[in-house]
Amino acid sequence: GLIKKMPITGIAMLVGVIAISGLGIPGLIYFSGYYSKDAIVATSLAFTKANPGHLLLFVMPLITAGITSFYMFRLWFYTFIGKPRDKHVYDHCHESPKVMTGPLIALSILAAFCAVGGEQGFLYKMLTHSEPGHVEAGVATPAVATALSLPSHAAIHEVHFTAGTCAFIAALAGMALAWVFYGGALVDPGQIKKQMSGLHSFLINKWHFDELYDFMFMRPMHIVGSWCTKFDQKFLDGTLHGLASGTVKISNWDRAFDEKFVDGMVNLVGTATTKVGHSFRVLQTGKLRQYVMFIAVGVLALFVLLFAVFPK
Repeated sequence: GLIKKMPITGIAMLVGVIAISGLGIPGLIYFSGYYSKDAIVATSLAFTKANPGHLLLFVMPLITAGITSFYMFRLWFYTFIGKPRDKHVYDHCHESPKVMTGPLIALSILAAFCAVGGEQGFLYKMLTHSEPGHVEAGVATPAVATALSLPSHAAIHEVHFTAGTCAFIAALAGMALAWVFYGGALVDPGQIKKQMSGLHSFLINKWHFDELYDFMFMRPMHIVGSWCTKFDQKFLDGTLHGLASGTVKISNWDRAFDEKFVDGMVNLVGTATTKVGHSFRVLQTGKLRQYVMFIAVGVLALFVLLFAVFPK
């Protein structure tokens, strides 16, 4: 019931709802939905006309137009029409200040009049002027399925009124359905919810897409992740820890061999050399007469040794 409390906001939002729902009358009144609905539906109809096997590409945008109109008008009826569901909140509601309503009014005017003239309008000509030159004549259906295929402007113009009429009817049907449920309250949505609880649960839970996604992707990834974790912890980490432990043990053995055997041999030779050096220090007196005596005794010893070995 906020239309009484916030008339400017309510009317501005209604214009936006009408625009996005594509409720402009074909050939007469063009809201901005002309670009978001009519132009798309017309292009899809022109493509379907040239490719009858792709009728679904025309039907799906029509269904989408009807659904869009339904939930947008549901939002508007639910907010601005009917009796307040919370009297305390309703009593404290008021129109927004000009700093808010001013932009709303400006946006409403643009939403209502930006598509004036349709294919002859300023915005349409500005948009088509910036497109590649070869697109106007259409892009023929290629042999490769993934390549681009577009109908010509002439083909789209030929079916635009028909497509706009279909989109208008779909949007009108969506609005009427929203009025039945939420505007005029001719049907109680709560009763339908009870009678179709299974369908309601299916839709309110987003087709159980999250559960399906969790079952198909998240749970398998968690299982694979736990396997990888165990493989990493048990095998990879175990192998690395075993190699590290073995390397430490080998290093300890190598250290013991180096310290005990290699260093021991070197130290033994050094110690022996030192002891021999100390033993020979008593002979190194620095006294010349003692050295001469050593030489004489040595020569005498050599003569004795020679006569002993070679007596003749």
